[in-house]
Amino acid sequence: MTSPHLTPPQAPTPDELAALRQRYHRERERRVRPDGPRQYLGADAEFGFYAADPYVGEVPRREPRRDTVDVAVVGGGFGGILAGARLRRQGVERIRVIDRGGDFGGTWYWNRYPGVHCDIESHVYLPMLDETGYVPRWKYAPGEEIRRHAIRIAERAGLYADALFSTSVTALTWEESSRTWRVDTDRGDAFRATYVVTATGTMAEPKLPGIPGIKDFEGRTFHTSRWDYGYTGGTPEGGLTGLADKRVGVVGTGATGVQVIPVLARDARHVYVFQRTPSTVDVRANRRTTAADVAAGREGWARERRENFLRIVSGEPFGEDLVADGWTSSAGLLEKLVPSFRRSGDRASFESAYEAADAAKMNEIRARVERHVTDPATAETLKPWYRYACKRPTFSDTYYPAFNRSNVTLVDTADSHGIERVTANGVVVGGTEYEVDCLVLATGFSVGVSGVHSGTLPVHGRDGVRLLDAWARHGIRTLHGFTCNGFPNLIQLGSLQNASSVNFTHVLDEQAVHAAALVAAAEAKGALLEPSREAEDAWLAVLTQGSPDHEWFHAGCTPGYYNREGRGRPNGPGGYPHSACAFHELLRHWREESLDEVLT
Repeated sequence: MTSPHLTPPQAPTPDELAALRQRYHRERERRVRPDGPRQYLGADAEFGFYAADPYVGEVPRREPRRDTVDVAVVGGGFGGILAGARLRRQGVERIRVIDRGGDFGGTWYWNRYPGVHCDIESHVYLPMLDETGYVPRWKYAPGEEIRRHAIRIAERAGLYADALFSTSVTALTWEESSRTWRVDTDRGDAFRATYVVTATGTMAEPKLPGIPGIKDFEGRTFHTSRWDYGYTGGTPEGGLTGLADKRVGVVGTGATGVQVIPVLARDARHVYVFQRTPSTVDVRANRRTTAADVAAGREGWARERRENFLRIVSGEPFGEDLVADGWTSSAGLLEKLVPSFRRSGDRASFESAYEAADAAKMNEIRARVERHVTDPATAETLKPWYRYACKRPTFSDTYYPAFNRSNVTLVDTADSHGIERVTANGVVVGGTEYEVDCLVLATGFSVGVSGVHSGTLPVHGRDGVRLLDAWARHGIRTLHGFTCNGFPNLIQLGSLQNASSVNFTHVLDEQAVHAAALVAAAEAKGALLEPSREAEDAWLAVLTQGSPDHEWFHAGCTPGYYNREGRGRPNGPGGYPHSACAFHELLRHWREESLDEVLT
């Protein structure tokens, strides 16, 4: 049985589909690089100017903490804020949030580049709207509105009193004698916490291009998550007067580039856009909204709306489409993006219908390029030649028109598999040097990489066993993605071995509710939180038995972070293989019936 979203408006013929497959393969091969994910570097000491926080002046001095708190929350983004807020509702008093940023906000603290917005509707993206009484002003909120809402939740939950900002946790160590975690930081802190919640995010580490010569560039360079307004002038709304006489090179044309390039085009003397792979850029149609537009006067309106959105993008049955945007209208094509859609019936028939619907959608997007870009050669270079779910979809009404400006030059780097090198004065592609005064790296984040999983935040459990060493020996083992045997009272939030969604704040809020319930249950019984090996085995069996067969699909996709830059995305027990809706229901039922199995 196919989804109603898989009915193409104009189905391609078999010959057209065959030609598309061949074109997709050719375009993919132009972009595959032998170094794969190694083409990117982390924001380590070698690139010190990326690690600085441009949003604080001198970091306030303070005495190192040596006290004990009830819960230490590592990460001050929405995951950490929601965990703190839900814990507070359970009556937990001493909650300490630690974040390397200078305030709450996480990704939205760092991402303040010009034009930054969320591409998920604000009324479903912003959490706790029902609880705070806030109604977003735009269908797609600008970054500053999102950041202020994060602060609003933190203030109402009283999370500022014990928070440690401009601070990075350097180690988490379980101490059996006190049955607490020791938390060490780069500010000399060594305090204890009965419970630790890690909420370090899926977009925490800036991803930097390892282009030969990039450190030799003598102009100004910065990553979009460390925007240098001292150099550019202006605000996230624009007015970048410092660029009026500057030639700006932009590396990266994903979701960030699609938002920042139109603003740069408007304010800079000249913009060179270095593109390896074009994004799919669909209609955004952002607009002001009122409470009446979203029925905000009704109790529980926001929960109803975000549940409706989640059901649609998860392939679950739904009634009216309350959001009605690019995500929900193309929801059926997300079947290969997240392992949420479960289809019955003949697989060959479904895949045939899926391919036809995918082709129709991509033809629609390519036709949109032609309608908005006047130069035929530029339009052809901007057309995406791959399947819809191969890369994260983007949405903009100003991106394509920006290339009609005389001060914007699109530089196709596909034939050279990316930028060849950077010189002291510019960027070299195809043997041609493009002189620039400033390099903007819109290369995003290492998606899914947190300090815990990368090893930059070492976690030592019982008998000093390091979490990553335990996983290296026995494979990644958790119960529901939250807790691990041998690591008592440690709760991990994120996408590991649980459900995900394009609206990740919704998932994080459900995780925060679950984490708070775990802590409350342990406190009520004076017990430790720790699953048995048998419970982990049972969860792994659930993940393995339902694991979707998507490896073949991603192997044919254009290189990107979805398929490890063309290396493929292997099948296996990575995440919950059914919908996020089903996972949330599973957690609710488990809390009612089986929570005692993690209390020891």
